[in-house]
Amino acid sequence: MLETLGSLTTSPWIYAVVAVSILLDVFLPVLPSGVLVITAAAAAAAAGATGPVPVPVPVPVPERVPDIMALLVIATTASVLGDMAAYRLARRGGARLDRAIARSRRLTRAHERLGAALARGGGALVVIARFAPAGRSVVSLGAGKTHRKVKEFLPWSVLAGMAWAGYSVALGYFGTQWLGATWLGTAVSMIALFAAGALAAFLIRRPPPSPTPAR
Repeated sequence: MLETLGSLTTSPWIYAVVAVSILLDVFLPVLPSGVLVITAAAAAAAAGATGPVPVPVPVPVPERVPDIMALLVIATTASVLGDMAAYRLARRGGARLDRAIARSRRLTRAHERLGAALARGGGALVVIARFAPAGRSVVSLGAGKTHRKVKEFLPWSVLAGMAWAGYSVALGYFGTQWLGATWLGTAVSMIALFAAGALAAFLIRRPPPSPTPAR
């Protein structure tokens, strides 16, 4: 799989593939959008990688590699656009969507927490959920279904997209710079991405603190 992704990063289509994957994974969380971003960022860093571990055989570096800033902008933009697409879909959803949400205790609980967080003027949950598996879907659909205002949700979606894209790009880029232009840098970066997802999922599932009773 890594070889296939590696060959894709030398194609000008890599930007389109990354953008489409990020746009759609709000509806299909199984899409490896984070893996694509990390692999593309690793390819961008490969030309200057001088990791601490000496490589006995020179690693061939393709002449055409993704531009790191373009990758960051595209990943952030696609993330926000995907969030807003899910938000609009849920906001205009009908009875079928209502029944689907009502059957899911996880969705219902997440929607309640999201609504309370946005009502208090805070949306850290939107940022945290961006790293969790399917968390982006739950939050975006929940914001639309509870009819949160765009001005309440959009700024946090932008911040979440910037945080996720920046983290993913940094993992791929600096992981390759530090560990060398080998599979090791990409593998360690992916482990770090999945670890962040596991931590975010734990934080989302953790029940909110109970309010302190007034004396």
